[in-house]
Amino acid sequence: MSPFIVPIVAIVCGIGAGVVKMWIRFQERKLEIMHSQTVEKAAQYAAKTERLEQRVAVLERILTDRSANLADEIDRLRDTPLN
Repeated sequence: MSPFIVPIVAIVCGIGAGVVKMWIRFQERKLEIMHSQTVEKAAQYAAKTERLEQRVAVLERILTDRSANLADEIDRLRDTPLN
């Protein structure tokens, strides 16, 4: 065995380990970004769901309300902004 093989193998292994370490850091960063995007989307969906639930509650109240002021209430709700 040549005395140069051991240092060459050590250098190649060191470079390979560095590349693997950089790849792992890259994958971790990618997962962090995906996580933050997922959290943001979940918050947006939750807010949208809340708005839709409020609108459905208003519609249910309108459909079940038999009062004489129903037309006035519909007009009032039509004039209020949705968001």
